[in-house]
Amino acid sequence: MSYVVVARYLTHPDAQNEVLTLLDEMTRHSLAEPGCRSYRVHQGTEEARTIVLVEEYDAEADFTAHCASAHFREIVLGKVVPLLVSRDVVRLTPREVAP
Repeated sequence: MSYVVVARYLTHPDAQNEVLTLLDEMTRHSLAEPGCRSYRVHQGTEEARTIVLVEEYDAEADFTAHCASAHFREIVLGKVVPLLVSRDVVRLTPREVAP
């Protein structure tokens, strides 16, 4: 079983390129974390200010450690969040399909 997080950001006008650059750096750090299986950044095709992150971890504890990391606090909380109009985070567990 894994633990999945989907974060949806809406940037302030004209801030999307700065946010994407910061998230490129965040991706490099995150993929090096223990328990991080995947960290993907997506940009809206109809609304370029919409940015969606899809993250997958081995367990919830790995995501909790991710949020406590220095790079998360510095990059996401310190630099990205001030550039956002909104930020929604959904925590998920994959549904297992019965045979």
